[in-house]
Amino acid sequence: MQWALNLAVIGVGILTIRPMGFSGRGLAVAVLLVINSAALLARRLPEARVPKHLALIWLTLGIVAAAALIGVSRSGTSYLFAFFLAGHIGYRLDTRPALVLAGICSLLCGGVLYFRLGPGYHLLPWALGLATGTPVLVGIANRSQRRAVLAAFAAAESAERAARAEAQTAVLTERSRIARDVHDVLAHSLAGINMQLELADALIDTGDLDKVREANNKAHGLVKESLKQAQWTVHALREDSLPLLESLTAMLESSGHRDVLTVTGTVREVPAQVTQNLLRIAQEALTNAARYAPGGDVGVELAFAASSTTLRIGNRPATREVNAGVGSGMGLIGMRERVALLGGTVTAGPVTEGPEQGGWQVEAVIPG
Repeated sequence: MQWALNLAVIGVGILTIRPMGFSGRGLAVAVLLVINSAALLARRLPEARVPKHLALIWLTLGIVAAAALIGVSRSGTSYLFAFFLAGHIGYRLDTRPALVLAGICSLLCGGVLYFRLGPGYHLLPWALGLATGTPVLVGIANRSQRRAVLAAFAAAESAERAARAEAQTAVLTERSRIARDVHDVLAHSLAGINMQLELADALIDTGDLDKVREANNKAHGLVKESLKQAQWTVHALREDSLPLLESLTAMLESSGHRDVLTVTGTVREVPAQVTQNLLRIAQEALTNAARYAPGGDVGVELAFAASSTTLRIGNRPATREVNAGVGSGMGLIGMRERVALLGGTVTAGPVTEGPEQGGWQVEAVIPG
């Protein structure tokens, strides 16, 4: 549309502005028409490629040429160049310099006609010359609207980038959670299975088939336990899992720990995320108890307070030989990460006093 308007103004000017020739006043009109046409076509230059001070110089020369064309021409539409340039002044320059330059345009064009500096003064009223700067207001309005649109696009792009970053953070958080679950389910179980199979291989050479069978049976038992833990994991990850108390009770019964759960406070439903993470913490604590304190009694307490939910899992010292090997340390790290995501705290360490002295206790406190 702008190209069409620019070309229309230039075309109408070529057809109507007179005199036009190759000498005298006609040559001056032709040269000024070319200068005005160039200044008008320069409107299409991108703002980023034209510094503001160069734009100010170019538009200043343009309005001077437009006023001069009004002065030297005898007839035609020379005033249109001034109108269109004034409009672009408001669009291209900041408000204050735009208004100043548009005022200069009005004074120059109005002065040419008022003081009868050219042969065509009698065809145009001097008020028309003063009006040549008024399109600057339209240009300023268009510039403001364009900046508002660009700001809206920028805000939308910023929001989109923030949404992508948030989605990526959620993906990374979910990956970390899955990594913790994989560790909780597989690390201890596979380590125990591997240890029993290696023991069975070593016993084969001794010919002691009873001990080979015993190691093999233990490996089978660990496999079954791993399957149970995998089921616990799937259950804990499901959004439609049972309430915390029922889920924890089922977990303890399936792991062989019956009648070890103590509940204090008023039982209430907690968010699914709290249930999932507390179940995974309970699973990790029970697995560690079986690994590092085989045969030791296990006690579990679930306490509902007004502002928090607390899970305590303790175990007495081992009553059988411990052959757990060196742990990876990821279990406790996973517990802390889970509780940190919920804004809670977790402590784990030996019990140094009381009837449970010599054992180990894990305590997770979730606010809310």
